[in-house]
Amino acid sequence: MTVATGRSTPLGATFDGGGVNFAVHSGPADRIELCLFHPDGGETRETLPEVTSLVHHGYVHGLEPGQEYGFRVHGAWDPAAGVLCNPAKLLIDPYARAVTGPVRWGPELCGHLPDDSGAPDPRDNARHVPRAVVIDPTFDWGDDRPPDHALHETVIYETHVRGMTISHPDVPDHLRGTFAGMVCPPVLEHLVSLGVSAVELLPVHQFVSEHPVVERGLTNYWGYSPLAYLAPHGAYSSLGDTGAQVDEFKSMVRAFHGAGIEVILDVVYNHTAEGNHLGPLLSLKGFDNGAYYRLDPEDLRRYVDVTGTGNSVNMAHPRSLQLVMDSLRYWILEMHVDGFRFDLAAALGRGPDGFDPRSSFFETIRRDPVVSRVKLIAEPWDLGEGGYQVGNFPPGWSEWNGRFRDDVRDYWRGGADGTPAALASRLTGSPDLYSSSGRDASAGVNFITAHDGFTLADLVSYDHKHNEANGEYNVDGDDHNRSWNSGAEGPTTDADVLEIRSTRRRSMLATLLLSRGVPMLLGGDEIGRTQGGNNNGYAQDNEVSWFDWGNVDHGLLAFVQRLARIRSEYPVFRRQRPEGLHIPGRYAHDICWYSPDGSEMTDAGWASGDSRSLAVLLDGEANPSQGPDGEVVVDDSFLMLFNARAEPTTFMLPEGPGWSVELDTSGGRDHGVEAAAIRQWDAAPWAMVLLRRPGAIRN
Repeated sequence: MTVATGRSTPLGATFDGGGVNFAVHSGPADRIELCLFHPDGGETRETLPEVTSLVHHGYVHGLEPGQEYGFRVHGAWDPAAGVLCNPAKLLIDPYARAVTGPVRWGPELCGHLPDDSGAPDPRDNARHVPRAVVIDPTFDWGDDRPPDHALHETVIYETHVRGMTISHPDVPDHLRGTFAGMVCPPVLEHLVSLGVSAVELLPVHQFVSEHPVVERGLTNYWGYSPLAYLAPHGAYSSLGDTGAQVDEFKSMVRAFHGAGIEVILDVVYNHTAEGNHLGPLLSLKGFDNGAYYRLDPEDLRRYVDVTGTGNSVNMAHPRSLQLVMDSLRYWILEMHVDGFRFDLAAALGRGPDGFDPRSSFFETIRRDPVVSRVKLIAEPWDLGEGGYQVGNFPPGWSEWNGRFRDDVRDYWRGGADGTPAALASRLTGSPDLYSSSGRDASAGVNFITAHDGFTLADLVSYDHKHNEANGEYNVDGDDHNRSWNSGAEGPTTDADVLEIRSTRRRSMLATLLLSRGVPMLLGGDEIGRTQGGNNNGYAQDNEVSWFDWGNVDHGLLAFVQRLARIRSEYPVFRRQRPEGLHIPGRYAHDICWYSPDGSEMTDAGWASGDSRSLAVLLDGEANPSQGPDGEVVVDDSFLMLFNARAEPTTFMLPEGPGWSVELDTSGGRDHGVEAAAIRQWDAAPWAMVLLRRPGAIRN
């Protein structure tokens, strides 16, 4: 094999039709060997012949897509200085577009000997680590176009590629659990019926199962242990992991777009699978440990950890920032994805003085003509000091609205913290969180449940987690689920308890989908998915986490589909700007709030912790629009009755034209019931009732 000089850009392995260019960054390396693997198991090594600005590069004529490769870095081994070059360890290209094979755990994966000497481990690890794969970048995208839904028109569905399809009876066996399975007709039809405009996929970057998890006989199911930021996870491909996973992912995106559904990726740029100072040497550690990770300034052998995983990516270093930005651009330009949800995003904005919304990471994205135009969603917290940053991300970003989750849960739980005032702020798009930074309601991604925690069915059924199957003695996962039994005091029957749970579930779903902001539905909540009380299913790649398509709650599914149609059909639920606010977070010019007796809410009423019922008028007349012939079109108005009490509550209805019932979360009455002849309406315990008054067209 002859290696020519080649080019220093782009980084990674680039096939041009005649051969492959290899380029990889390493500050401390004296030289880097390119390792090519052959079908017979043999390995050929050649030194990359040229170094340009710390990028080692070379070109090999005649290589084709499918070639498996890795690198070995020669240089200093000086852990006290944060330098970990060990040529005995085959390293995965940080810019690998595809990765093949599993991690086989053993002592060979560590860069150092297991004794206290700190000396480098001389054992070759090539049989224990995955290999990068050269890919063919060409793909027929046809007439693919991004759906480009406005944020305020977006409904997000958070789901898992494997879990959603692995047991679906109408997905062909060989496609279950794969990218191709996600876009089979029955899956697409289900998503379209829910009004979903974007799927948010749990991590699909190549990831590994951590050693402690494997030792317990489990696997990393969620995927928050990334290994290669440009490679789709090979195990999610029905065609194998030797490069075909790239085209299969692209085909999935193309099919989603054809159905009008955007693809948002849950990305984990805050840490990697290499863990702490005792963790494996797989990729970034061996190339440039100090550039890619935040090292402890008091002891450069160890890592700063604000992620709970052992390490934190050093976003203040130009090379780390370049890797993340190149990854983001690749997924947008080459893979056609429409946005990202950033795991533990507060960690990405941390500098020496803590979280900074003007950090180099946020500023680089703001100025980037590619990345700045897609949907950017932050998980606005990490595990470091001052890590909870809901409401503090810069313009252009949306955030998982943890305050929405907590306030809406507390209200429907009936606890003292769940006040009508807090509910009002969340219903109106959380202006208390976003208005001061010039952002509207679409800055908040509203949710009740997410992958991390109880499913909705379990939320109302369990007071405590049941994570025994995780093998961590049930100490993992948040156990702060306050009691949901306040609606079941006294001599209630099992049937009564089940009805209360069902009503509360529907009430929370209605609150989610009819609030201003961007709703996010946890995949499976619409069919009643349970995890048996496990609220941390990260290692449960089995029936605990998989969708149970054989046990669908069809009544609940129909209810969610109806909610989605209401949100889509009536713009009053999708207005975003909190114009005309009189009391921040409570009143907007098209919203009026009433006590059950029909009087407008007062300051005393808002301040009272005893008020558990309120009515909300969404006034369609407040925002008339102009029709195609110049006529004035008045939207329908809606009255939402909230009753977070264990007993029925009678509401006096505002005067005006007659109301009709659109939905009742208690399930006791069908929609369409006319209330024109009466001046009051009884809301069942723990129920939300939606009444509608038609708009008009005026010349």
